[in-house]
Amino acid sequence: MSSNFVKKPEWLRIKLGGSITYGETRKVIEGHCLHTICSSGRCPNQGECWSRGTATFMIGGNICTRSCRFCNTLSGHPLPLDPNEPRAVAESVRAMGLKHAVITSVDRDDLPDGGAHHWQETILAIRELNPNVTCEVLIPDFRGDLSMVDLVIAARPNIISHNLETVKRLTPLVRSVATYERSLSVLGHIAKQGILAKTGIMLGLGETEEEILETMDDALSVGVSILTIGQYLRPSRKNIPVEAYIEPAQFDHLREVALQKGFTHVVSGPLVRSSYHAEEQVNRTSPTDTPHEH
Repeated sequence: MSSNFVKKPEWLRIKLGGSITYGETRKVIEGHCLHTICSSGRCPNQGECWSRGTATFMIGGNICTRSCRFCNTLSGHPLPLDPNEPRAVAESVRAMGLKHAVITSVDRDDLPDGGAHHWQETILAIRELNPNVTCEVLIPDFRGDLSMVDLVIAARPNIISHNLETVKRLTPLVRSVATYERSLSVLGHIAKQGILAKTGIMLGLGETEEEILETMDDALSVGVSILTIGQYLRPSRKNIPVEAYIEPAQFDHLREVALQKGFTHVVSGPLVRSSYHAEEQVNRTSPTDTPHEH
């Protein structure tokens, strides 16, 4: 990777939120003392999503045990899990009137189960208080322990996402602990259990189009059906620099290619993140593809 500074193009302007709904969303989140990846990850779509009354809740605290070079979440020694968090998340989903709840977490490699039981409790609490709400979870790799992934699957979320983040060659440079092969293993295990499997990648880290297409093929080969493609935006100077800003037309091109390859739903664009317009991905999935609730 080069050390040359790449100037952000004019078309990558981020719209800030200021609507009444944005303020109400923020009030609910802060009132329940919750964390969101919208804030900790400095997501460029926070204004838009919060103005629509949607947010991605981040459970397990706000300190990650890993230090991936693309991520702005704090790294270090996390605090103990909050036993009240599952209920607080469920109550926030109800208070916000959400139809689709998206949950992610920091990596908790300090815990024997990686936080898997906490994940399960959170999903079940959402189901209990919000029986008509669909649920999507963006999970860590649990260091490849598929028995921990099974605990999340047992709670039957509608979609389970785990991000590859980048192409195989760049994974060791971008991710601190996770491996490309391990992530594919997790995604394949999810798909085999009849749950919609989803992954996301970032562009602008120095990957080639050939590598992007290979990543698509790898994801499809293990059963992934939903793909998001976005532009990597450097959240701070401590993070890995941007190698290139990809033109919107290229994102459109990659979306068409991915659909032709066989993905059922693809969201691709400079400001796309894994949870961007996530509710549409459930709504556009045929009932035969959606897992039955147990």
